[in-house]
Amino acid sequence: MSANSVLKTLTDTAFDSVEGYRKAAEKANSPQLKQALNRRLEQREQTVGKLNAEISRQGGELITKGTVTGAAHRTWMSIADAFENGDEAAAERVEEGEDYLKGKFESALEDDDLDPQSRAVIQQCYAEISEGERFGDMIDKQFD
Repeated sequence: MSANSVLKTLTDTAFDSVEGYRKAAEKANSPQLKQALNRRLEQREQTVGKLNAEISRQGGELITKGTVTGAAHRTWMSIADAFENGDEAAAERVEEGEDYLKGKFESALEDDDLDPQSRAVIQQCYAEISEGERFGDMIDKQFD
């Protein structure tokens, strides 16, 4: 797969997580959870910005909206919808979504066709995604 295709897939997935966090923060009951979700939202927006900058460097079109279809979108929207069942259910969905996203980045980093600069950007973003996965674990324990 070309570096641009890999970057677009990751950006689509990360953008879907931004939307998932946005909806989840709106529906969260706990003020602390709402604040934590908004912080993750801001960090994830920065990740999308880094990925989009690399897409732009390669001459590709920026990702400005989520996929609306596909597994990533469904995963992240189920996170937001879970808040209707309470913060505990939502915390479990956040953890699942972060695990899914982390797996996408791990798969991308296994791609031997990535140029060094794209790989560096993906690795940098992977570090943020890994923090998100730890965040998912943390809120799952807190609201379990």
